[in-house]
Amino acid sequence: MAAAAPASTPRKTLSSRVADELRARIEGGMYAPGDKLPTEQVLVEKFGCSRTVIREAVATLRADGMLESRQGAGVFVLGPRQSGETLMLFSHATDKISDIIEELELRIGIEVEAAGLAAARSSPAQEAAIQAELDHFAQLMAEGKSTDDADFRFHMAIAAATNNTRFKTFLEHIGRRMIPRVKFRSVMGGVDPLPNRDHTILAEHAAIAEAIFESDVDRARDAMRRHLLIGIQRYRALTRRPAQTPDSD
Repeated sequence: MAAAAPASTPRKTLSSRVADELRARIEGGMYAPGDKLPTEQVLVEKFGCSRTVIREAVATLRADGMLESRQGAGVFVLGPRQSGETLMLFSHATDKISDIIEELELRIGIEVEAAGLAAARSSPAQEAAIQAELDHFAQLMAEGKSTDDADFRFHMAIAAATNNTRFKTFLEHIGRRMIPRVKFRSVMGGVDPLPNRDHTILAEHAAIAEAIFESDVDRARDAMRRHLLIGIQRYRALTRRPAQTPDSD
C-alpha cells in the first residue's frame, strides 16, 4: 500500500514538466499557431518518456486552449494562451482619441517593418494580391461605397507578403477595427464627423504598393510610416479643438 503512492507521483510530475516544456516552446514561437505538433513517437523520443506521459501533457495544453486535436490529422497549435486584457487590446469600443493614437503608434512599430519585409520578400502572386486590394479600394471609392474592409485587406495583403506568418496573425487578431475610422465611427453613433479621406488613403496605399513592387525596402518603410503618421496627426488635431457636431466640417 505504502509503496503505491510514490509510483503515481513521478508520472504526474513528468507529464507536468513535458507540458511546461511544450508550453514554453509555443510561447517562444518554436511552434507557431497552425503548426502541427510532432507525432507522439517523435515526442516520446525527444523527451525520453512514455506515450502516456505525452498524452497527459497534450491533454493539459488542450484544456488550456493552446492545442487542438483534429481527428485523423493530428494535434495542432492554436497559440499561446492570452489574457482577456490582451484580447481586448484593439477590440473594445472607445471614446478616447488618445486610445486611437496609441494604437496607431503601435501599428507603426509593426507595419513599417512589415512593409520593408514585403518589399524584400514578396512573390509575384503576393504583389498581385496587394494590387487587387488597391484596385478594389479604388472601385468602391468610385461607387461611393464603404472602403473600410478594402482598407483592412490591403494591410493584410502586405502582412502576408512578409512571408512571416506572425505579422498576418497579429493583424488578424486585431481585426477590422484596427482601421481608426471604423473604431471612431462606432462611438459616434455610426457617423464620422471628419471629412472623407478615401482619395488621400488611396494615394498613400499606392505609394506603399509601388515601393513594394520595386523592392525598395527603405521607401516602403517610409511610405507606411508616413501613412500611419498622417492618421495620428489627424486624430491628434481633434484633441486641440473644441468638440464639434457630426454636421460640422
